[in-house]
Amino acid sequence: MKDTLIPEVLTKDDLAALILAAKKRKDLTWTAIAEGIGMSPVWTHSACVGMNAMPPEKAAALVQFLDLPAEAAETLAEPPSKDWIRDIPTDPCIYRLYEIAGVYGPTFKALVHEEFGDGIMSAIDFEMEVTRQPDPKGDRVKVELSGKFLPYRTW
Repeated sequence: MKDTLIPEVLTKDDLAALILAAKKRKDLTWTAIAEGIGMSPVWTHSACVGMNAMPPEKAAALVQFLDLPAEAAETLAEPPSKDWIRDIPTDPCIYRLYEIAGVYGPTFKALVHEEFGDGIMSAIDFEMEVTRQPDPKGDRVKVELSGKFLPYRTW
């Protein structure tokens, strides 16, 4: 008998819900899941919520690691739409990133242009790390972004 809780065709959103349920059921952290498939926690989470496509071997590893349905591997490997909500976020943690981009975005742009020239930082060839930085006044959140510089072309 077919499990009626799993749709016949899994969308990225369906799969994200299954992954979050498996994570909770197995009492795992994103770091543990990432280590289980040999990837970074940031990239793993992003791919698990549908914002990146997993290489087939990583998708198969995640399916096995979380005991997901076999058809989940195909959905994990599909290209994402990256159609995120563009309204001002209300979640306080996400809003602060939005605020940082609003306040320091022009500064970031000016410093990138001054150091590298006219161009942008890639969000495709990109890495991010989030770590705890102990501080006597209260621990700090350290976010390190690293993206390839892409100069604008002229022709």
